[in-house]
Amino acid sequence: MAREVRHTATSPLRIDEDDIDEEKGDIAICLCGLSSNYPFCDSSHRATHDEAPGAVYRYESGERREIENVVYADE
Repeated sequence: MAREVRHTATSPLRIDEDDIDEEKGDIAICLCGLSSNYPFCDSSHRATHDEAPGAVYRYESGERREIENVVYADE
């Protein structure tokens, strides 16, 4: 499966010891691009567990829709 991910950040975010959760003792960086607390993971990736192989999805405002026709710039 593929997923369209749009990031609005324009620079890197430095992670330091202040970002460590006192209760959990760790941090998780979002790799799916869906977190509303980006760049930190908020478990939004769980919505992707039933994506079909070969399909392309767009997630907006918590809603998932399948993109029927993908056109790549180099084609």
